Amino acid sequence: MDYAKTLRGALDGIRAEGRYRIFADLKRQRGAFPAAQQFTGSGSVRPITVWCSNDYLGMGQHPSVLAAMHEAIDTVGAGSGGTRNISGTCHYHVELEREIADLHGKEAALLFTSAYVANDATLSTLQKLIPGLVIFSDEKNHASMIEGIRRGGVNKEIWRHNDVADLEARLKTYPLDTPKLIAFESVYSMDGHIAPIGKICDLAKKYNALTYLDEVHAVGMYGPRGGGIAERDGVMDRVDIINGTLAKGFGVMGGYIAATADTCDAIRSFAPGFIFTTSLAPAVAAGALASIRHLKTSQVEREKHQERARTLKARLIAAGLPVIEGPSHIVPVMVGDPVHCKAVTDTLLDRYGIYVQPINYPTVPKGTERIRLTPGPVHTDEQMDYLVKALTELWERCPVAKDTYVRLAAE
Repeated sequence: MDYAKTLRGALDGIRAEGRYRIFADLKRQRGAFPAAQQFTGSGSVRPITVWCSNDYLGMGQHPSVLAAMHEAIDTVGAGSGGTRNISGTCHYHVELEREIADLHGKEAALLFTSAYVANDATLSTLQKLIPGLVIFSDEKNHASMIEGIRRGGVNKEIWRHNDVADLEARLKTYPLDTPKLIAFESVYSMDGHIAPIGKICDLAKKYNALTYLDEVHAVGMYGPRGGGIAERDGVMDRVDIINGTLAKGFGVMGGYIAATADTCDAIRSFAPGFIFTTSLAPAVAAGALASIRHLKTSQVEREKHQERARTLKARLIAAGLPVIEGPSHIVPVMVGDPVHCKAVTDTLLDRYGIYVQPINYPTVPKGTERIRLTPGPVHTDEQMDYLVKALTELWERCPVAKDTYVRLAAE
């Protein structure tokens, strides 16, 4: 076999589809976010404005987070030194897990290197620990949940997105004593939909099922203390296992689950994705700890973030741009074609200094390609005006995206 040719062929295939992804070489400017510098292939550097960061609240720039990380480096050094089981449990990890458990009103929490790993490891391990488990998965669940369910290898039911009637119809087909787990998200990051958590919990109680909720795009940003949509809706105590991230609303990196002490202990003891992974650097844990503590008491960032999201949506809609309207902070603008989507984002960056990443398959279904804007508390009115002006000019020159949006909205 010509291995190199095979790999080149695979890459040529996604290039032909317009799905080949190029990393933007960026250097954020401390204290000036969303301003950043882009390093181009020609070796030049130019200023840009970031409009697609998952650091939703700008906590990656917050003075208390940076100070905590500096203090941790000065106190204990750089890396953790090992897995959690072999010398890699630093006191910052212990404090952070306690803080997360308190945030979600659970007995315990367990840290992972990312929320992807947390989902994958937890869902696959639960299937091995609970004989006969059937998992009911929302059809728009994140790839990490899909992978964890797939690797577990047990029976699964894929229910229509946010459709509790379809979920109940599928739950009904199994005996009450069959072990069941309902896996879903609170905020679906590509469409901005929000799950009816309370109604799903009602069904879980009725049909004797566990609930597994991914709050990755909600923690820090919703609820009186940043506990997510479940906290905002007053149903956090009804959810059995909550997955979250430290890399979005909290501005650092890492992931976790929060649940009963026995659940966390079981995953800690049996999940290879936890057991054999070096733990988070102490400075990262310290920064996340400071971020969570700050957002438990401060409403400033959340309120400003929601206002900015509402304002940008209103301005885009007023300009006649194909925004997918939704109740969350996510601002998707439909394009509907991978080549066109990349052309839009390339032009935004090259001509306007606006950085937005194209969202193509497999992140979203083919034919629903889009750009996904993430306005934050520090995006100004002037930056919004400039963004709307740039997008309007591009859509006027190539209006196919509007036609695509109308077609998709009607389906």
